Amino acid sequence: MYLADIFAPKFTLFTLNNNMKILFLPKFALLGIVIALSGCATNGDPRDPLEPLNRGIYQFNDTVDKAVMKPVAQGYKAVLPNPVRTGVGNFFSNIDDALIAVNNLLQFKFSQAASDVARLIANTTFGIGGLFDVATSFGLEKHNEDFGQTLGYWGIGDGPFLMLPLLGPSNVRDTVGLVAYYKLDPVLNLNHIPTRNTLGALRVIDRRARLLDAEKVLDEAALDPYTFLRDAYIQQRRSLIYDGNPPREQLEDEPAPVKKAEAAEGSLHSSGAPTGVPLAGTEEVKPQTVSEAPVMDASEKKLEAAAPAAPSAENKAEATANAETQSNEMPTLLAWLFRGGDAAGWQE
Repeated sequence: MYLADIFAPKFTLFTLNNNMKILFLPKFALLGIVIALSGCATNGDPRDPLEPLNRGIYQFNDTVDKAVMKPVAQGYKAVLPNPVRTGVGNFFSNIDDALIAVNNLLQFKFSQAASDVARLIANTTFGIGGLFDVATSFGLEKHNEDFGQTLGYWGIGDGPFLMLPLLGPSNVRDTVGLVAYYKLDPVLNLNHIPTRNTLGALRVIDRRARLLDAEKVLDEAALDPYTFLRDAYIQQRRSLIYDGNPPREQLEDEPAPVKKAEAAEGSLHSSGAPTGVPLAGTEEVKPQTVSEAPVMDASEKKLEAAAPAAPSAENKAEATANAETQSNEMPTLLAWLFRGGDAAGWQE
């Protein structure tokens, strides 16, 4: 586990003045792109052409996390009881609802945007500033949208995978989305610098503390943590952009599907004969009615009886459900790691 898991996209920079807070953070986030795109040998995975550089940044993030953030998070968890930590998580989750509503509006999801605004009002008032999540009990569902997803909704490709210093896993599109987030985040835009820095530090520490248990799952599940995090990030972001129903990706060595009629026609006319004209020496096959069709002989009946029966609709549905379950073995972990934004999903 490393700082990437908590700093994306909620990293807070401690500043001495208001201008540094606004200007330096986006440039720092984009610094990873500038360095990455400056030149690096491509590797095996086409989604990660900068893997050697990204692995180096991953090691840096991991080292800083083990030296600083993890010990602090462990102390935070040991000192504060669980109800207090839950209230802290709810408070920042309530703030996130404001930006989630903005992104739902930009994606024309008006009903979800209205629900987000209602959540914000309910938790801010009845939930005492967001310390208690009363909106969920009212039937107002927590959503997960950000500016990277909004860009994806409008057809912007994700681009190469990037491992940003301290900010963690990302890609070109999501990094641009981070800049928009930093410009609009209510915490980062507080004018009172001590309050801004205190809230920023508390948010980072609280998020890291909630990942301590998820870290154990990650260590046990991944032989190569970098590859696991990269693949999980790409899969999770793709799922979020398509609202949990992404289209099936075609493999590189998988041939494009060919219609049966086109395949049959292509085989008959491979010698160059025009389409629709029967080849010389062949008889034109005329459509037959049921009464004109030949009767199946005994041998063909035996072969048909020996052939395995086609799977029923129920079996197909069961197989599809099993495959979907296997492909989503750790959805909670992925939500923790990559911009989950929901404190309720982090409960221990």
